[in-house]
Amino acid sequence: MNFIFFRSGNFCLRQQQHASQCIAVVNIVLTLAIPLAIGLRAQIKTDPTIEFKKLAAQLSTSRLDGAAESEASQEKALGILDGFASSVLGSSTPPDLDAANRRMAELVSHVPPVGENYRLLRLGGSPAAYAMVVNFGLGGPAAVRIYSNATGRYALAARIDRFVEKDFFDSDIELIPVSTAEPVFVIVAGRTDDLATGMFSAWRFDGRRAAPLWSSDLLQQSSYEAGRDGFHLTYCSHTDEDHPAQCLRMTRDLYRLDASEWKRMGTEDLGAVKATPK
Repeated sequence: MNFIFFRSGNFCLRQQQHASQCIAVVNIVLTLAIPLAIGLRAQIKTDPTIEFKKLAAQLSTSRLDGAAESEASQEKALGILDGFASSVLGSSTPPDLDAANRRMAELVSHVPPVGENYRLLRLGGSPAAYAMVVNFGLGGPAAVRIYSNATGRYALAARIDRFVEKDFFDSDIELIPVSTAEPVFVIVAGRTDDLATGMFSAWRFDGRRAAPLWSSDLLQQSSYEAGRDGFHLTYCSHTDEDHPAQCLRMTRDLYRLDASEWKRMGTEDLGAVKATPK
């Protein structure tokens, strides 16, 4: 036997075995790595935070550009917030709203977030209802979502937006609870110009829907305060047409929920006041 050829054959055999082992290892690595890579790409693609920021930016841009607004896109973005709210409201009793609102501050899609904010707050009632106030940014739409615990867990129960309330003024809204016994609240909209011109509306959540109780006209030089005795609304009731910044009469009204009705309980004449830019 030729030992040279024998050793050469053994060498080739060992090389073939080594190559086979390498191929097997590579196959195992690829088998594990490919699904992991696909999963990571899918996770990034479907990350609700990334998706929400993209939708919020689109909603704001569409309105600023005068494009047709999509209820489906808005509901998709709001659905992400609904999931967050349900998680927060079901995590503890009472829920940590301060922590939740700090987390939602990280959802803003604009830097700086001019006019963009998301806030969860407690309404009245027992068990308490909660509201999410949503402002999609400068010029963008706004909405209110209400969550109740009618089925043993908190879930979306009512909504206030331009698609369900055609006359809803959805510009830079704020929400002020005005009763601890009932889920009654006031929505303030606008108030972004130098004369603090805004619109005010009172609502009650009846367990199924948010029912409008009252709405003001656009009020110039407006301000408000919620106290134990009711909701105080101050505004210019008589303006100088030639000099809009000059108010000929300031008025303060007191509103209160009385026998399930929103009533003006009193009016005070404050006299003439010159507007001070904000």
